[in-house]
Amino acid sequence: MIDFLNAYKRYDPAAKSRWEIALLYPGPKAVALHRLAHALYKMDLFFLARLVAEVSRFLTGIEIHPGARLGRRLVIDHGMGVVIGETAEVGDDCIIFHGTTLGGVRFEATKRHPTVGHRVLIGAGAKILGPITLGDGCRIGANVVVMRDVAPGEKITLESAAHVKT
Repeated sequence: MIDFLNAYKRYDPAAKSRWEIALLYPGPKAVALHRLAHALYKMDLFFLARLVAEVSRFLTGIEIHPGARLGRRLVIDHGMGVVIGETAEVGDDCIIFHGTTLGGVRFEATKRHPTVGHRVLIGAGAKILGPITLGDGCRIGANVVVMRDVAPGEKITLESAAHVKT
């Protein structure tokens, strides 16, 4: 838990203490409750898992499906309006800003949400859609819509995304 809180302290210059982060930041609460919901989901206790996820969404404004897989030291900064779908996978040491969606574009019961590598930063309002992969260390700018794989280390901005065909 300390490692997790240290990630917030390292990335957020406004954070004054681990206690402040643990008690007052919505991201750590959402991730902690997701860990519980995900454990219930893996035990096929789907209703209880969704109930925990719903309570988490009510408390934090962050919606994470219990089936989503989240890596270690995930930082959800500010968090309001973040949506992470059922088959999404997020690697270690990622930062996700408010208003971000890791969403699907189809309704079949298959892998339909993004896979995010390690050390990825996703800017505020970004929409990452479909069963695509964001490579390790890539950077996704604010308000960008991404519907294609992104190479490791690649940076996607509104300007560069406007020139890319999906």
